Amino acid sequence: MRLQVARIGKPHGIRGEVTVQVMTDAPEERFLPGTELIVEPAKLGTLTVAGARWNKDILLLAFKEVRDRNTAETLRGAQLFVDAEDDEDDEDAWYEHELEGLDVRVDGASVGKVTGLRTHAAQDLLIVEAADGAEVLVPFVEEIVPEVDLEGGFVVVTPPPGLFELNRDDAEGRD
Repeated sequence: MRLQVARIGKPHGIRGEVTVQVMTDAPEERFLPGTELIVEPAKLGTLTVAGARWNKDILLLAFKEVRDRNTAETLRGAQLFVDAEDDEDDEDAWYEHELEGLDVRVDGASVGKVTGLRTHAAQDLLIVEAADGAEVLVPFVEEIVPEVDLEGGFVVVTPPPGLFELNRDDAEGRD
């Protein structure tokens, strides 16, 4: 199975480093020097990690095949994947592609669809498109998301009062 671990952003500096949007909960394991990453679109082939470092809260990657800013710029928007084993030990681990499109239910009623997952060091956030089209960020912790049913196509959310009103990622109510 192929899993997305990052999306390449803009170049950083003149030596070919790029910023990446991390899509794995273990970046310190996924981006070790020597790791080969599969790049989509496929015409880009594979890239070998030469170095990884944090600049504040942004991960910067260097690749053996990329030595300058111009080459790094051609990678902008590319997705990075790894081949993963299907023998994962953690039965409560889900990947973004598994969660996307799942119906979000509160007290049995549909309130939206999962459109993505933001991974962070402290906790992950489900990105939910509410029925009115607003984006809502839901902490992906067992107390708030007690059930994920991939076969049934839904997640159960038990939000604390105001969660769907306060965690909207839109301009409503902002001064």
